Amino acid sequence: MRTSLFLSALTLSCFAAIAQSSSVAPYDSPGHGSAINIAVSKIDEADGNAYFDEGLDYEKQGEYAEALTFFGKAAFEYNAIRKFQRYGDALMKMSNMHYNLAHYVEAEQVMLNVAIKNYSKIGSRTGLMGAYQQLGKIYLAGNRITECLWFYTQQGILAQQMGNNHAYIESVLGIAMANIRRKDYKLAERDLKRAEWLANSIRSKQYTGRIRDARNQLPVAKKRS
Repeated sequence: MRTSLFLSALTLSCFAAIAQSSSVAPYDSPGHGSAINIAVSKIDEADGNAYFDEGLDYEKQGEYAEALTFFGKAAFEYNAIRKFQRYGDALMKMSNMHYNLAHYVEAEQVMLNVAIKNYSKIGSRTGLMGAYQQLGKIYLAGNRITECLWFYTQQGILAQQMGNNHAYIESVLGIAMANIRRKDYKLAERDLKRAEWLANSIRSKQYTGRIRDARNQLPVAKKRS
């Protein structure tokens, strides 16, 4: 019941307020009451997991609005019991469902106002890296190229610091797509060559199709075809 009431009144501002107030709430002091709180927490986590799984099912079916509702319920449960990594996972899914529904402002706000603060608070560089990539994707779709380039660059910086080759290649590909969008084809071709070299250096073939598709958007490739 409490989750349904929460979702019926959900706005980004109140969601951010809940993120701040619940995340700093102190644990109850040890004693008889703590055993009850632990039991309730286990139930809430099970609820959160069930909502998250339900959201995944709807996502697979392409029912993004329904998926968004269940990921929102999961986020509420995880935040309430201070499972902040799982909370971040649910927030990322919420943003992605908004993105799939072309709700770019809402997708952006979930990341900027809630997810990045959550990942910063728990010190998750992996979470921040994913949030930066998500924001780069959102801004690219919304044709906000300056912001897109900034966030893909931040993703790449973190990826290099963490030695995450795949995330770094993703950032370079994102920057290439942004340069194609702003018709800076020389920079885009340079970025694609770098992505190709990086992929070859780790013997990965998973980026071959995406690099080829991006190159097909360059004017020289179009003239040849």
